[in-house]
Amino acid sequence: MMISKRVFERLACCYCRLHSQPSFIYHFRNFSLWSMKKDPDLEAALSRNRRWIVNNQIKNIILRCPNQVVPLEHLQKKFKTLDLQGKALNWLKKYPCCFEIYLENDEYYCRLTKRMIHLVEEEELVKDMQEPVFVQKLAKLLMMSVNQRLNVMKLNELKHSFGFPDDYIIRILPKHPEIFRLVNNGWRKSSMEIELLAWNPDLAVSAVEASAQKQGIEPCFSCSLPSTWIKSCQRFEEFNAIPYISPYLNPRGLEEGSKEMEKRIVGLVHELLSLTLWKKLSIVKLSHFKREFALPEKLNVLLLKHPGIFYVSNKYQIYTVLLREAYNGSELVEKNPLVVVKNKFGDLMQEGLHEYNQRRRVVNLEKKRKCMNLMKPERRKVASSAETSNQDDNGDTLGGLGRLFDPEERKRFYKVLFDER
Repeated sequence: MMISKRVFERLACCYCRLHSQPSFIYHFRNFSLWSMKKDPDLEAALSRNRRWIVNNQIKNIILRCPNQVVPLEHLQKKFKTLDLQGKALNWLKKYPCCFEIYLENDEYYCRLTKRMIHLVEEEELVKDMQEPVFVQKLAKLLMMSVNQRLNVMKLNELKHSFGFPDDYIIRILPKHPEIFRLVNNGWRKSSMEIELLAWNPDLAVSAVEASAQKQGIEPCFSCSLPSTWIKSCQRFEEFNAIPYISPYLNPRGLEEGSKEMEKRIVGLVHELLSLTLWKKLSIVKLSHFKREFALPEKLNVLLLKHPGIFYVSNKYQIYTVLLREAYNGSELVEKNPLVVVKNKFGDLMQEGLHEYNQRRRVVNLEKKRKCMNLMKPERRKVASSAETSNQDDNGDTLGGLGRLFDPEERKRFYKVLFDER
């Protein structure tokens, strides 16, 4: 009786585990599929940047190496961090206009092509010209934070989204000691923060307020939804009726969960997206600034409530929020000079990829032609053997009748017949 009881307990435990797991999977799947109705143009804008991001990271790895040459073995080890599979050699061969591969001492090496080096130099020139813009962007980000401070490690996660160079701390902060200060109270790298020392009221104007000033109207959001989305448009109008709250105002006086607080958060996310190069951000990375920007716990839920302002996508299993009004189809309405240079990099990539595909097509056609040539003698042998077998078969079926129709054979036949009589 004791054994049966133990078996029953184990069965009950297994039953609970089996039935608890699907519910977790069900909720996980629901969360992963929980996004807006797909917009083909905006999805295309996201997919276009995917290959560019990977190759840009490879470019940065090469530039950091001595003599700007990297062994392929070293690059292969970095492939996991780039979220890539397969051989690095195969990937780099797809972009011959960007990367040059050569063999030396039985080891493959990779370096940038001359055209790619020219683009890198052009990008550096644009970054030097854009330095005042970087100063303004960094000041604006600090002005929107609760304590006018931002963690350096967290900011590094979004530095490329805002267009900051890799060495922005060394490049910007020492030149503007009256505006910025580097603080490290914990004496750890992870606790390093950038602090704003001087508030500039001229910079405390959001993109929404600047647009309203040009049009001579009250600050309000614009809806970028088709007229068929009736309910969403109605909800947007109700939300837009609430007075606009600047993201540069301190949120401490606002009640958490109120409509005013929601208006301020939507305005803050709108302003953050306006400061980025491609008007998009990873929601996960943005959520790391909950404390600094007073963001809600479920930020994605709030963004999904405003489809007229934001577009939320789960492409490549990464939650991304885009600013709808910044796009016309799949193209940006206004392009930053850095975006123009980076688009040239993308065009160079596409040119190399087209060249690679053309070369592969020629090789495949050549292989097919050789296979066909090898197959022809075999087919001839088969055909000739088939003909001989048919002739043999025809001869066997005719037998003596074939000889009967021969004139000489007929004479002999009749001679023998009459001689016997």
